[in-house]
Amino acid sequence: MEAATAGPGFTAGDFRAALGAFATGVTVITTRGDDHAYGMTANAFSSVSLDPPLVLVCAKSGAEGSEFIERNSIFAVNILAADQEPLSRYFSSKDRPRGQDAFREVPHTSVVTGSPVLDGVLAYLDCRLHESRNAGDHEIFIGEVVALETFEREPLLFAGGGYRLLQNP
Repeated sequence: MEAATAGPGFTAGDFRAALGAFATGVTVITTRGDDHAYGMTANAFSSVSLDPPLVLVCAKSGAEGSEFIERNSIFAVNILAADQEPLSRYFSSKDRPRGQDAFREVPHTSVVTGSPVLDGVLAYLDCRLHESRNAGDHEIFIGEVVALETFEREPLLFAGGGYRLLQNP
């Protein structure tokens, strides 16, 4: 249940609606440990610095994704292309396969860190964990980019509680 207020004069629902008005790209954050790989859909992603090349991702504190990134100290940001909504839904599903089966039916490769890089993405950034910080109910993971590649594709966007596509003027 949402708290009655999230700040002075607005509710948690108001706050969520305002944030939902901001269109974001959609990413799948992946990481690989000794036992298996893990992936999760996230739209809390941003650039931080060009020199050194740093990006950040946010994940709910105490959730599997946060624990895996912290433990593995590596992650890849897979920026999804317009036709990859099914991958976004897959990696946000509570019912998706876990452990050794997590990527069994997901075409992917790996580059420098070993974190899965999904086939068909708009771009990927392969990162080593530079720093992590707690902020409210989330962890902020800042990664130093050690490899990247971009491809000529259209982006998948999320706004107003739904997936969106760019439309050329």
